[in-house]
Amino acid sequence: MVRPTTRLLIVALLAVTAAACEPGKAAGPDNFTGDARRGSDLVKQYQCGSCHDIPGIAGADGNVGPPLHRIGTRTYIAGYIQNSPDNMADWIEDPQRALPGNAMPRIGIPQKDARDIAAFLYTLK
Repeated sequence: MVRPTTRLLIVALLAVTAAACEPGKAAGPDNFTGDARRGSDLVKQYQCGSCHDIPGIAGADGNVGPPLHRIGTRTYIAGYIQNSPDNMADWIEDPQRALPGNAMPRIGIPQKDARDIAAFLYTLK
């Protein structure tokens, strides 16, 4: 026999899982703006692939930072920050402000570029 509180927990977990798997739903607010195509070019320009393995980017096979395969589906950025397009853009713009002392350096990426890069990274699902 399943206790009522256990049953409620199971139903809640199933609901959350179903919502997370709903096709076409992106993480984060609906008002996030960014140009994924431009973001792809910016990933090359800022040489993100010298530290990260990034699918779809020629020569982006770095092994210093984590691989960015399916980054758009991950729950956390850097294992600590809730993954959303806005948080991703903030992370790219200034990773040291987002999480002081982490290994990703400040590169000087302006907010507009960071939002476009985040839009591209969210295509990696």
